[in-house]
Amino acid sequence: MFNTKLVIAYKGTNYCGFQVQNKSNNPTIQHYLNGALTKIFGEEITTHMASRTDAGVHANGQVVNFKHLKDRLPEPQRLIMAINANLPKDIRVLEAEKVSLDFHSRYNAKGKLYSYTIDNHIAQRPLTKEFTWHVPQPLQLENIKKGAKYFLGTHDFTSFRGSGATTKTTVRTITDFQVLEENRYIKFLIEGNGFLYNMVRIIAGTLIEVGKGKIKAEEIPRIIEVKDRKKAGPTAPPQGLILEKIYY
Repeated sequence: MFNTKLVIAYKGTNYCGFQVQNKSNNPTIQHYLNGALTKIFGEEITTHMASRTDAGVHANGQVVNFKHLKDRLPEPQRLIMAINANLPKDIRVLEAEKVSLDFHSRYNAKGKLYSYTIDNHIAQRPLTKEFTWHVPQPLQLENIKKGAKYFLGTHDFTSFRGSGATTKTTVRTITDFQVLEENRYIKFLIEGNGFLYNMVRIIAGTLIEVGKGKIKAEEIPRIIEVKDRKKAGPTAPPQGLILEKIYY
């Protein structure tokens, strides 16, 4: 038995998320990846992902692992090329390596880095339309930066969890939160030990409300404290979100 780890990038626009959906014909990244690996290895392959990205969400550094009976990794570059030849062009394997049998892409992950990008120009720019949330209203960047600092540290993020989540604990630690601005693009870089369902998108939506003046930055600690989803801002649309990296 062998265990292989892959690093994958994909454009999520045309997919209903990463994970295969039971009793559904909706296209997912995992469906195509499992199919390509099954064809190459000649055995039924099921991948295990580090993060269940939602419909429309993109990735530069998604990590999966899968176990197999045949050793097909004497030359990682050849395996990468073979897998990519059997995948849609908006899904690409970037790295491949052998790992120990006890490695699991999700359970061994120590942290994740996400980015979320807002196009704050009055006109939505066509070349980045599929990777940004267009917010044409003027935003107070300094207030957004001030609000972002309140998310740092360990908190119960119930107020920032999407409905339908089934996680056992809602406590997460955000270790770094940067707010960058260039050419009217505002980018959030959020790093933490884990994230709840829709957590990054709700944080982004809340900070945009801060930028518009609808929520005060100083209110964020109270929003965290009350553990009430209704007190936070809207869920930002998926296309601005990118899973950048998984840390092990």
